Amino acid sequence: MKNMDPNNNLEQEIFQIISHAGTARSFAYEALQAAEDFDFLKADELLKQSEEELAEAHKTQTQLITAELNGEKLEKSLLLIHAQDHLMTAISEQKLIERIIRLTKKLREKTS
Repeated sequence: MKNMDPNNNLEQEIFQIISHAGTARSFAYEALQAAEDFDFLKADELLKQSEEELAEAHKTQTQLITAELNGEKLEKSLLLIHAQDHLMTAISEQKLIERIIRLTKKLREKTS
């Protein structure tokens, strides 16, 4: 992050956050579909992939925050705000889907 080109590197970091968050959401919704089909092994694997993507997005976000805390001036832009919104939404949806899948597993166990 040292000596970031404010126009190029920051934009790349922002798009990494958006990309990883979007991929995480996709995996989470695929996991939900797998759970609806009672394929819990697949659902668990997809949730794991979702968590890995969120971790990558969060890592990039943390690098940006750390750079700013270390005195680097980061341009605040609508794109950066969009990336933050994308990440927060993906995290919230992933956690909710995780819970729905747990409930689906419990209901399936009780009715089997």
